[in-house]
Amino acid sequence: MNSDVVKKLIDLGVELKVETLKTGDYVLSDRCVVERKTVSDFCTSIIDGRLFTQVASLRDLYEKPIVLVEGGTLYGSRNVLPQAILGALASVLIDYGVPLVRTESCEETALLLASIARREQLEKKREPRVRVKHKPATMKEAQEFVVAGLPNVDTIRARRLLEAFETVEEVFTKDEEELSHVRGIGKKIAESIRKVLTSKYPKNEGEQRDDN
Repeated sequence: MNSDVVKKLIDLGVELKVETLKTGDYVLSDRCVVERKTVSDFCTSIIDGRLFTQVASLRDLYEKPIVLVEGGTLYGSRNVLPQAILGALASVLIDYGVPLVRTESCEETALLLASIARREQLEKKREPRVRVKHKPATMKEAQEFVVAGLPNVDTIRARRLLEAFETVEEVFTKDEEELSHVRGIGKKIAESIRKVLTSKYPKNEGEQRDDN
């Protein structure tokens, strides 16, 4: 509620319902959700890999997801190389098929959100609906679901791993080097996957939690 965008939406007379969402920031209809990021947050999410997990979740749950990046130039923020930024933009647009929109300010963001909501809800008669992921319906979906539970592995990476190694069991038994050769995995993600698969389950509640 402290967001400047929320304040601008209220000024525009938009009726808001505030609740915690598992994916996205603004649900505009049963098919449209918006993930809003400032320039700084967008660049940070490229560095930590969070961007692609979020985009995959948006696409899995909504027919018309949108990534909105608010602020000035993307280049120079968080010391992220232009090549990395352009690569991330290309991946969001091509690999995930999710449109990416740029706005200059919170005022422009609020106006765009209000405009989309007006078209969806008043013209198209589509009510906002928070969607949650259902249980996998097919074997293929179940396999993707299991592999996508690995650290920093979204649905796209899960499919690539399964295409490379054919079964969930084979994915789980490959070493770091073999995993790192799969497109989009790399050495760091491969290392985190093997760490989760080979670490002993902590029996004591007081043992230190590893969030990395």
